[in-house]
Amino acid sequence: MHLLDSRGLVLFPTLIMLTTIATSCAENDIELEDGLYAEIVSEKGIIVVELFPDKAPLTVMNFVGLAEGELDFANSKGAFYSGLTFHRVIEGFMIQGGDPEGNGTGGPGYTFLDETDNNLVFDSPGILAMANAGSDTNGSQFFITQVPTEHLNGRHTIFGKVVRGQNIVDSIEENDIIKKLRIRRVGSEANEYKASSSAFRKMEEALIVRRNAASEKQNSVVMNKIASRWPNAVRDDKTGIFKEIKTEGSGVKPTAGMKVSVHYIGTMIDGTQFDSSRDRNEAIEFIVGVGQIIPGWDVSIMNMNKGERSTVIIPPEMGYGSQSIGPIPPNSWLVFDIELLHF
Repeated sequence: MHLLDSRGLVLFPTLIMLTTIATSCAENDIELEDGLYAEIVSEKGIIVVELFPDKAPLTVMNFVGLAEGELDFANSKGAFYSGLTFHRVIEGFMIQGGDPEGNGTGGPGYTFLDETDNNLVFDSPGILAMANAGSDTNGSQFFITQVPTEHLNGRHTIFGKVVRGQNIVDSIEENDIIKKLRIRRVGSEANEYKASSSAFRKMEEALIVRRNAASEKQNSVVMNKIASRWPNAVRDDKTGIFKEIKTEGSGVKPTAGMKVSVHYIGTMIDGTQFDSSRDRNEAIEFIVGVGQIIPGWDVSIMNMNKGERSTVIIPPEMGYGSQSIGPIPPNSWLVFDIELLHF
């Protein structure tokens, strides 16, 4: 499992809490508002996290189900998290736990989909989110932030926030033990919350339905925008890439393995620019057709003549897919103004 460090670098452990006390928050008479909470009892103290079952229902169901041993498809029975460690700590960034292997490679024996809510962002310390190995690879590993980490927005499912014990989060050291992770229910509504395998599966099915509906709606909006902004764009039925030639080139087209030089401007479908070699006044060079760039670029550039300048509109599956890259959200259509200078 991995996430980004505070500089935006990808960290790869693989693919990729608190003075010792045994009393619970209830025993310490800490009052909490009505809601669903997780108490993480560590070697250094207790962290209390409010969970967000309304905003991340599938993720919370998974977390509670594992904590209470209610998911019969998990590869470990009983209280999943109790006895595990915070196997990964980056001081001034985050603490990460929930891996039965203790090295970043483990999980519950299954993965599940990401959930997104635009109102949940990494804008403060104490954000609880799922660690992953890419989009839709959630399992059991989670992390808690020590500082705002807004570069993680859109990359990890947020499903809770620390309400007690942020100082404990900040004191956790690598391999500190999670003595217990227990769920607290405060109020009548929370007391009715039950985790189960059947509830998890129903939520998963509902999420897939919502995703499919959102995808169909997005595609309809995108097609209308393309027709309006690039009326002369021609769609390639095989790749789904649209192309509108602005300046005709001449001569042969580059083939796989050739070194090419191009200028480009990259924007979202709504016109928001995210990158430009022209702004840097420096063309880029790379080997085309060997996977050094996104598939949509390889295909598009090998269909251009020397000197040609075209607008290419690339669907998500030929771009970054479900990955979030910098300012580019998951499942984004990308628009590039590309000029093939030489090869």
